[in-house]
Formats: sequence, C-alpha cells, structure tokens
Amino acid sequence: MNRRSRGRSANVRRAFLEELYHKYNHYKFIPPDPLEFVWRYSDPLDREIAGLLASSLAYGRVAQIKKSAAAVLDEMGPSPRAFLEDVSREQLLNFFHDFKHRFTTPCELTDFILGIKRVVQRDGSLQACFMKGLKEGHGSTIEALGPFARELSRDFPCQYNSLLPQPDKKSACKRLHLFLRWMVRQDEVDPGGWTGVSPAALIVPLDTHMFSLCSRLDMTCRAQADIRTACEITEGFRRISASDPVRYDFALTRLGIRPDADHVPAGGHYECLFAV
Repeated sequence: MNRRSRGRSANVRRAFLEELYHKYNHYKFIPPDPLEFVWRYSDPLDREIAGLLASSLAYGRVAQIKKSAAAVLDEMGPSPRAFLEDVSREQLLNFFHDFKHRFTTPCELTDFILGIKRVVQRDGSLQACFMKGLKEGHGSTIEALGPFARELSRDFPCQYNSLLPQPDKKSACKRLHLFLRWMVRQDEVDPGGWTGVSPAALIVPLDTHMFSLCSRLDMTCRAQADIRTACEITEGFRRISASDPVRYDFALTRLGIRPDADHVPAGGHYECLFAV
C-alpha cells in the first residue's frame, strides 16, 4: 500500500470512528454494559468500589455478568464504601455462600472484597493506592497496574484469583483497563471520578471482540490479544485522538453487543471498512 492509499485508509478510519462515536457514545446506549451499575452511585468513593467489582466480573455472557454484578452490589446496599467498613470475612462468606460466576467462587469473591477493604482502609481510596504506583514519566497506566494488583491481592490465600488479572503475566488485563476507563474518563458514558490520571495514559481494554474489530480496521496484524497488541491498537487510536486514545472504545464495542448495532450499515465508511 502506497502512502496515498494509507492516508486515504486512515482518513476513512477516522471518519468511521467519529461517526460511530457520535452515534453511540450516549448514556441511553449503556445497557446492557455492566458500566450501568457504576452510575448507581454519585460518590466517587462508592463508584470506584462498584466499578472495580463490576469490571472484574465482566467476563462471560453479558446476561450473566449483569446478574452477578447485581447480586454483589445489591447486597452491599446504597453505599459499597460504608458496607466495607465493618463487614467481616465470615459475614461475606454468609452473604455470598451460593455465589457463582463462571470460574469465580464465593471464596474468591470474599478474598477480593476483603482486598478492596484493606486497601481502602489503609490508603483512603482505590485511587490513592493506584496513584502510588503511577510515577512521573510513565507513558501509560500499565506500569501502575502491577503494584495496584499486588496490593489488592497481598492477603489472598493463593496467588490466583479469577477476579483479578495479573499484569505481570503480560496479559491484556482487559478488565482492569476497563475499570480505569470508567474511572478516568468523564463524559456522557464514562462517569469519571479519578482526577489524578490523564486520559492520554489509558490503554484500550482489549478482549477478543475488540481484537476482532480492530483487526478488521487494520489497526493490528498481531495474532494474539495480549498487552503488546493492546498497546499497538492504543497507539493507532492515539494518532487519531492523542489526548484521549480510548475515546472510541465504548462506541466501537456496541457493534455485536447491542441488538440495534449488530449489523454494519451498508454504504459510506462502514461498508468500506467491514466488507468481507
């Protein structure tokens, strides 16, 4: 492909993404995304706890994700932060004794919630804990995710917990990057609340669905949806929106999630980019 063709392709991609953003990046399109649970709360200290729990459960079928997130957050009542203050391990095991979300067991959920409680009690908030690992000169949020995950899992009885991806293993850590998008960006879709992290530092939450879409957009030629691929795709978005590279994440992933966005409309930018 010559330079002129690459430029034309990039312009078509940019126009397509902007069209998609303006069409779908609206509050009314959030359901059935688990992000809707975060909007229940006005206090950022409640939102970050709800956001971490909802994003950590965001694997598997959408209907099951919503059911599981509702089961956890409904039990916590109107303020997850207040719920954590006095809850014990025994109480959590009693509350969630029959909880099951794919691979996640009641014990894993209990350990994860207690990890959140310990971090919040020690640092004051999840944001404060995360910010300790985010140093000046870091090009992205990746460097801070490892320390953040280690603090959450410090007292886990075993290293593995299905609710907490391990950034040091070089996985894409889609759920943690999704959580950061919710907390850092602030618009009609993402509620925000964390003021100390720049949206420019965010990494695209990469799962198989997003990987497939971005491959079709020629934003990566890599074969695996790992952290290197997530960074490559983020760089592609950064060339379009340097200050907010995950700006298009929500709108783009409506394709294939919402029934009214299952089919790419014929004509214009869509047909050009998604022709088989």
